[in-house]
Amino acid sequence: MKNKLLSKIPSKELDRLLPHLLEMELPYMKVLSEVDEKIEYAYFVTGGVVSMVNEPDNGDIVEIATIGNEGMAGFPILLGTPSMPSRVLVQVVGSGLRIRGSDLLECLRVTPVLHRLLMRYVMAVMNQIAQSTSCNRLHEVQERCARWLLHTHDRVDGNSFALTQEFLGQMLGVHRPTVTIAARMLQQAGLIRYTRGNIEIIDRSGLEMASCNCYRLIVDQYKRLLEED
Repeated sequence: MKNKLLSKIPSKELDRLLPHLLEMELPYMKVLSEVDEKIEYAYFVTGGVVSMVNEPDNGDIVEIATIGNEGMAGFPILLGTPSMPSRVLVQVVGSGLRIRGSDLLECLRVTPVLHRLLMRYVMAVMNQIAQSTSCNRLHEVQERCARWLLHTHDRVDGNSFALTQEFLGQMLGVHRPTVTIAARMLQQAGLIRYTRGNIEIIDRSGLEMASCNCYRLIVDQYKRLLEED
């Protein structure tokens, strides 16, 4: 099972879910749930990267969390919340297993391991949101850019992925000229290569050193909550 949450549950519990799961492609910029609209489906991501973004009154887009094959989009369903004030969209092309929210809640009645794991996952996402908020307030754009690229690299196959500077700027909450400077500095340092809307990670270790410590804190929090008993 390519989704790490589903890979951790007993086969008996997975068998209860399988009839309700629909495998589907997640194309670039596909909106999985819209602001303040009812969340119909949850998505267990199996490839690519999904973003949760807010759009303040001035129209700028700011990312608050990313989701890869370690997690699930649509988690407010688990909290009894029918909607949320954030848009969820695909930032890197991938795939996922879609399940209707009502079917997931019904399955959780008889899948205690998955239920416990998903509650821990919600806590991990909340930790990520809190850490990212602090990071956006306190750290330089270059550090934040390195952190974002590391999180994305963790969730894709290989060392390269499609990414425009405009979209990266939106994810970091800065204008394109600012992110252009940050990306150029990382490229000049030999850490990445950026060409025609494509990012290639050249020096992973160097990129981790260029990032703020928020990257490691977020990764460690996920590991503590989802990989340790």
